[in-house]
Amino acid sequence: MKAYELGPQTGLESLTPTTRPDPVAGYGEVVLKVRLVALNNRDIQVLEGRYGAKKAENRIPVSEGVGEVVQVGEGVTSVALGDRAVFAHFANWIDGDFALNNFGTDYGITHDGWLAEYIKVPGAALVKVPDSLSDEQVAPLASSALTAWHAVVEVGKVKAGDTVLALGTGGVAIWALQIAKAAGAKVVITSSSDEKLELARKLGADVTINYRKTPDWASEVQKATGGADIIVETGGTGTQAQSVLAAAANGRIVFISVAPAEGAPAPNVGLIIYKNLVLKGIAEGSRAMLARLLRAIELHQIQPVIDSTFTFDDVPAAYAYLKSGSHVGKVLIRVAD
Repeated sequence: MKAYELGPQTGLESLTPTTRPDPVAGYGEVVLKVRLVALNNRDIQVLEGRYGAKKAENRIPVSEGVGEVVQVGEGVTSVALGDRAVFAHFANWIDGDFALNNFGTDYGITHDGWLAEYIKVPGAALVKVPDSLSDEQVAPLASSALTAWHAVVEVGKVKAGDTVLALGTGGVAIWALQIAKAAGAKVVITSSSDEKLELARKLGADVTINYRKTPDWASEVQKATGGADIIVETGGTGTQAQSVLAAAANGRIVFISVAPAEGAPAPNVGLIIYKNLVLKGIAEGSRAMLARLLRAIELHQIQPVIDSTFTFDDVPAAYAYLKSGSHVGKVLIRVAD
């Protein structure tokens, strides 16, 4: 099969095309023929050696996609030949609380990922895709969408009438917007780009704030909404203090990014106590969460924001385009029809 490997991880030029034997399903395993994959920011970080320790140079990257079942090992009951399926990239996190050993089965990081013609995975991790959903609707679910679902629904316990604040217009923030609107919530989006804020409004954002023009965006959130019940904190240390200021009493702030910001003020712990806030860090989500997300996508027919789709031969160009930051929405790679 054709595939791409990480190489020395010194930059995008490290990505190396290769040919390998087709995988064979063992007991409890399934082989998927890869149809469509989606890139995420961490795929750039990995290639540049900025995502923890360097990975094996022969690791196949990318952590989300959709494939067709072409081999089913003995003992597998979750899918059948011909089904389309997806899986959360922490493949051993089936249900329940997160455990540190989930980091040991991170597809695209510790195990070979989606950037190949075939991928072999544990059958227990797979979620069957209903016929009513397209490849484009489900390929981008297992990373940024699942993280947003975890934040807004599983931790945030969103309900109609809540106010949800999502920082920026990256993949997690846009998914948080769409998931929150489907639940009947009011959504606030921040960005430095008026063009991207216009897109957010078209997707249903109720309040949009350009944080370059309004540096004290927390006050603007309070003024417009009375405070956010759920905050999807993707900004890192540079925004955490303002997120605490922007929160309503009993608000839930879900930390996803640890991006550093030199000289950033620390969150006011006294205010956290005064407002009775809940602060929680999360890492992606479980198979059970992905199954619930998939049902919500089907019920509400949520359409992901897709910027562009590249061919398998144009994978380096897809990475370069993602790194340029000029995209709005997901960058996809079509591997097979």
